[in-house]
Amino acid sequence: MMDHWQGKHAIVIGAARQGLAATRFFAKQGARVTLTDKLPESELGQIRQMFRGLPVDFAFGGHPVELLDGVDLLCLSGGVPLTLPIVTEAEKRGIPITNDSQIFMESVKAKVIGITGSAGKTTTTMLTGAVAKAAMEPCVKVWVGGNIGMPMIDHLEEIEPEDWVVLELSSFQLDQMTISPQIAVILNITPNHLDRHKTMQAYTEAKSRILNFQDENGIAILNREDAGADGLKNLVKGRLITFGFTKTDSSEPAVFIQNDFICFTDGSLVEKLVPVKSLKLPGRHNLVNAMAACAVGSALSFDPKAMREGIESVTGIPHRLELVREKDGIRWYNDSIATAPERVMAAMQAIGGPLVLLLGGRDKDLPWDDLAKVLNAAKPKVILFGEAAELIQNALLTHEQGKPTYPIWRVDSLGEAVRQANESAISGESVLLSPGGTSFDAYKDFEVRGEHFRHLVEELA
Repeated sequence: MMDHWQGKHAIVIGAARQGLAATRFFAKQGARVTLTDKLPESELGQIRQMFRGLPVDFAFGGHPVELLDGVDLLCLSGGVPLTLPIVTEAEKRGIPITNDSQIFMESVKAKVIGITGSAGKTTTTMLTGAVAKAAMEPCVKVWVGGNIGMPMIDHLEEIEPEDWVVLELSSFQLDQMTISPQIAVILNITPNHLDRHKTMQAYTEAKSRILNFQDENGIAILNREDAGADGLKNLVKGRLITFGFTKTDSSEPAVFIQNDFICFTDGSLVEKLVPVKSLKLPGRHNLVNAMAACAVGSALSFDPKAMREGIESVTGIPHRLELVREKDGIRWYNDSIATAPERVMAAMQAIGGPLVLLLGGRDKDLPWDDLAKVLNAAKPKVILFGEAAELIQNALLTHEQGKPTYPIWRVDSLGEAVRQANESAISGESVLLSPGGTSFDAYKDFEVRGEHFRHLVEELA
């Protein structure tokens, strides 16, 4: 299906990873491309050089609606709001709206394992990819990417029909998708990205699109202990496998924990897959991610030995409870990926012990009440930074009735937060950057924020 772009005119919104990958794809397929970004040319000048000699035009500093004249397609990067005037006008004009993941799914000939959820997508994608690589024959290549950082559209021409793709999919990407992967995994659906989706119903509908276009040959893997994921069972058209800590009483295929093993049952027989101790990543939430990866392995009849080898091989993922250093008895953790309060709570549980917690960034219109309850019980030292600092402070103080039972500092930037943590932390404590908000108030993405945190910590005297 790749040759039908010849002579078409596509607009790509967003000059970050996904947008650049889509621009490369369209240009190589003979389409005329207009790449537009809200940032000014002074910050994006190097991008012109990147596409020198290709049929690419540029519109930096905004997204004028006039760009739509004579256009055949609008391609959105992740995070581009659907309320953007150029997007709403394209809808009015009946111009097709897509994204790099949809185009990839339309064109790829290999089978795809798609993974989504409010939390744990990247870790589960890495674990599933490692399990698949350990289990597949040497002649079969396993590709791992998507929202995880490597847009798969960049590799379409290299992927062979016998290969497998493990694809992380965000709600932003699923919003425009009309094709479901052969194997669809939903880890959980909890409040997230409500600044974009506005309601939990709309957010859940976006996530459910990973199942909507499967047929009776598809496989759905759902977390039966998460109400949001389990609530989508009625959408499953093909085979269903669930996962959760306790063994289900039903006769459906399921993954669960028994006698310190991740186990699988086909409804009658129980098979031991992977010892719990094989998982090198900390926290109960990562055991959930490992169960999901094992459910994929069970769906594909992988050897348990390969599953164990794959799970054991994943020892750490940047910006996800990443231990940066230990200094003077204080352990510094980078969990910049945590952009929702629920992920902060999971990180706190995984680290355990006395904490200095760095919270902040940009709010996503998510509730902070549950985290406030956890902080009241745990009583860490809390340092608030960035755009959402005042909002978070108000939420915490409201729960404390204006008289906090643990120390709270408020600063402007991550750099100041690290300095305050360095002054406040004592031996035996862990300093945890688990912001609960996005990075977009000060950084391009969570990875840049995490890299800055790592640099700040490494530079401490």
